[in-house]
This record gives sequence, C-alpha cells and structure tokens, in this order.
Amino acid sequence: MGSALVQRYAAALGARDWDAFATLLADDVVYRLPQTGEVVRGREAFLRYNREFPGAWELTVLDAYGDERGGVLHGDYGVGESQVGVTVLRFAGGRVAEVVDYWPEPYEPPAGREHLTGR
Repeated sequence: MGSALVQRYAAALGARDWDAFATLLADDVVYRLPQTGEVVRGREAFLRYNREFPGAWELTVLDAYGDERGGVLHGDYGVGESQVGVTVLRFAGGRVAEVVDYWPEPYEPPAGREHLTGR
C-alpha cells in the first residue's frame, strides 16, 4: 500500500489532478514547511495551497518509496533550473495524514573536508 500511495500522490500532484489528489488526503491532513515555519491544516486548505501556488513548476520523480506508515518522495520541481525537494509523508487510515516538504538550497561544502568527499 505505502509505495503505491506515494506513487499515486506524486502522479496526481504532477498532473495537477486535484480531484484525484483530494481522494488521497485525510480530512485533517497537515502540511508543514520547516524552513519557513508555515503550516497548512485540512484537506481543502491544502488543495487550495497547491491549486494557487505561484510560479511554474513540473514534478520529475527522482525516487519514491513507502510502507504502511508513510513514504518519501524525492523530486525535482524546476522548470529550466533544478529545484530539488524532499517530501516526507505520514499515512493514517490508508490516506496521507501529514506532508513535510524540505526545500534545501544548494551551497558550497565547508572547507577542510575536501579529502573526505568527491564532487
């Protein structure tokens, strides 16, 4: 169930199929953005957030997996320029109950560890 639910979530989101997307969400779904501290509560509010999200984006799934408890979606939402994000999903009752999006900005590695990593 979990992996299939992650795949259906990604497919509906990427296609902007809001009717299909809505069927995957718990009534009391919570959406969190830790970097900004924003929280969206409830299915209708989360649907509105996605419908009205500004700017152009496309979802290319880089990796996705899950189990009965939840899943992870690693995707690139960029148009022209890469915009990689990681979405952590928690499931309850066969639906998505919590969504946490992480949008890390790329940065140069700190000095002093060049001998430990490659690029």
